[in-house]
Amino acid sequence: MDRPKPLDDWLAKARKTVRETPLAASLSETGRVESLGDGVAFVSGLPRVRLNELLRFEGGIMGFAHTLDPEEVGCVLLDASETLEAGFGVERTGEVVRVPVGPHLLGRVVDPLGRPLDDKGPIRAEHFDPIERAAPPIIARDNVVSPVQTGILVVDSLFALGRGQRELIIGDRVTGKTALATDCIINQKRSDIVSIYVAVGQRSSSVRRVIDAVRRAGADQRTIFVVAPSSAPAGLQWIAPYAGMTIAEYFRDNGQHALIVIDDLSKHAATHRELALLTRQPPGREAYPGDVFYAHSRLLERATRLSAELGGGTLTALPIAETDASNLSAYIPTNLISITDGQIVLDTKLFQEGHKPAVDVGKSVSRVGGKTQAPALRQESDDLRLSYAQFLELEVFTRFGGMTDQRVGRQIAHGERIRALLSQPQYQPLGLAEEVALAIALRDGLLDDLALDRIAAFRKALGAQLASEAGELVASIEESGKIEPAQRAQLAALVRRVAGAPDPQATGAAGTAETVAE
Repeated sequence: MDRPKPLDDWLAKARKTVRETPLAASLSETGRVESLGDGVAFVSGLPRVRLNELLRFEGGIMGFAHTLDPEEVGCVLLDASETLEAGFGVERTGEVVRVPVGPHLLGRVVDPLGRPLDDKGPIRAEHFDPIERAAPPIIARDNVVSPVQTGILVVDSLFALGRGQRELIIGDRVTGKTALATDCIINQKRSDIVSIYVAVGQRSSSVRRVIDAVRRAGADQRTIFVVAPSSAPAGLQWIAPYAGMTIAEYFRDNGQHALIVIDDLSKHAATHRELALLTRQPPGREAYPGDVFYAHSRLLERATRLSAELGGGTLTALPIAETDASNLSAYIPTNLISITDGQIVLDTKLFQEGHKPAVDVGKSVSRVGGKTQAPALRQESDDLRLSYAQFLELEVFTRFGGMTDQRVGRQIAHGERIRALLSQPQYQPLGLAEEVALAIALRDGLLDDLALDRIAAFRKALGAQLASEAGELVASIEESGKIEPAQRAQLAALVRRVAGAPDPQATGAAGTAETVAE
């Protein structure tokens, strides 16, 4: 009797599987957990393991080799370790830690291993790249000459940020560091820059506020969120900046432009110190291991502008660091200041006085300079920092109640308007044309007779007038970054009309347009 057809199919498939199965020797190395605690396991029996190699524990828990000693390996765990015990088996994978990269990550919230943290389904990856990659050599880099418009007047006019630059945002806690970086991400809805926000050791509520703000006011479909909150294992927090940098490098290496915000490297340094002490590395200054400078330098050196031969892509880094009592000379702040191309310092006193963003103009600097600034904005704001610094110095003396002459009074009035305009509401970044218009208003003194409490209304009215009356002019400035003399005259006339400032060419005629001053 013939066998049933289903059995024939099963035998045929089985024979095919046996024929196609490669017959070769396979080698696997396994060890055992000797001890563990606080997210670190010490493993024996793996003499050939490599540094940063991915290891698999019983139960599917993953970790990577952090220290190599003759007798045992210090392994940092990447998952919760409640089910792991001494004596469990450990297996080498032969791979280093990798993260998925590609355009399908845009708009997603992932952890440092690329696992989804949102409800949008599994991650589709172009390929998987190692989180530790060498920085591009000098010969592969090009000059930083193109601007990153942050939409924040005090930054764009005084401390221009270039594509491929590394600019540190530093200040005490609760001074608006994350808000400044978030505004910069939101403003990229006007540009072709892809943004990556990396949260290291932050509270989940703080991360949620950033994500909600970008989704509400920015272009979240061109933003990737890499999240390792304070509740995540220390291993995930440690690899988060490197994973975010690898994700951003995909866009840079494909000729695109990327911006990465790392919030923040102070907590990352604390995690690095914690793991170093747990793996019995010798402590150095402030108990940090000796390689803490190298840990951050090898990370931030990956941000650059590639040469035209390599596609001309750029990767701009905005690392954030927290100071204690405004001490910029502490160990980690000085390390980061020496690595980056400048710093934006936020001051607690300014923040408490209501000047937001609370940028300390005297201590902040961009070492790339005005070469990256949009020509139109550079033309109108070249003396703005000097005028503001002179005002701050004069203001100190006038606080003693001394009499001032008319010239000093005008300088102080002008400086007060500079300070009022440099204050900017959160989540409301400005376009380049609006920034140029505000710079013209300050340069020409068009606001010196406007009451300080009317500055906010003037800013709002100016934006509306630019949109309704000068659409072509705005588009021209946004596209070229330049402003011709005739365009400047047109823009100055519009600003003068909105501010209610007298026209020097008028022959005594009263203003006919509705102004903010009325």
